[in-house]
Amino acid sequence: MMYVDQMQALRWDYRPDDLRSPAVICALRGWSDAADVASSAITYVVRALRAERFATVDPEEFFDFHNTRPRIKLAEGQTPAIVWPEIALFEARVPGAPRDLVMLTGTEPSLRWRAFSGMIVELAGALSANLFVTLGAMLADIPHSRPVLVTGTATDPELVARLGLGPPSYEGPTGITGVLQAICQDRGLASASLWAAVPHYLATTPNPKAALALIRKLEGLVGVAVFAPGLESAAADYERQVDRAVQSDPDILAFVERLEEAADSERREDEGPLPSGEAIALDLQRFLRQRRGEEPHTSGP
Repeated sequence: MMYVDQMQALRWDYRPDDLRSPAVICALRGWSDAADVASSAITYVVRALRAERFATVDPEEFFDFHNTRPRIKLAEGQTPAIVWPEIALFEARVPGAPRDLVMLTGTEPSLRWRAFSGMIVELAGALSANLFVTLGAMLADIPHSRPVLVTGTATDPELVARLGLGPPSYEGPTGITGVLQAICQDRGLASASLWAAVPHYLATTPNPKAALALIRKLEGLVGVAVFAPGLESAAADYERQVDRAVQSDPDILAFVERLEEAADSERREDEGPLPSGEAIALDLQRFLRQRRGEEPHTSGP
């Protein structure tokens, strides 16, 4: 396999070969990751699929250490060690699914975004990836008690039609995910972006419910099932705990009830046709097939 000079900033554990039509999935902590939802989602997928790290990115090339500082950690014998900001690449081979996955995790770089994004998209091409997916989360005026809204855009017309996504239409400030999407489009690599909406009044609280919803949407996009009993349990606990906190304060309760009324009214206006019985059956068959082939992966992190 040929790897070009642009990838010199990669530090290889090994070089993966023979991946089956891989999709690259990217979620990085930072501007595009409200309540750590996207980074939590991809971390869960890495663990659930027992993905193996095959490379890291040299932080010296892409981080301003004044803003993203390394940390001191005491190792065995209380010897200080430096822990540098990390961006890592993982591969997951998924028997029973139509493709394998490559996952990019870590912290959004602070320097040389075009060079970083070009390197990652170049790597996607070298691995014969045919789809690049970015995950994000944004704050919104929505209640925690309703289903999580996950929206998405795609550059590929087939994905737009099959998954009810839309063509890119956003204008405004962006994070590294927006730059990655633009370079994918420039180089002819099909790409999609999925975004989970997070209640703005819970901006600093980790949100497993939104992370789970993002994973479920991702499953339909890439055709890989992720068995997530641990995350499902955490999502249920999260909603119960927030419910108790809201019920204890009449002012917050009234505020959330107004958000619920607005969300319910908007949902009634936007309701579309239900999925066909054939589509539901195909999804169920895929999940059952992968469960039979991937039973060891049913445990959570």
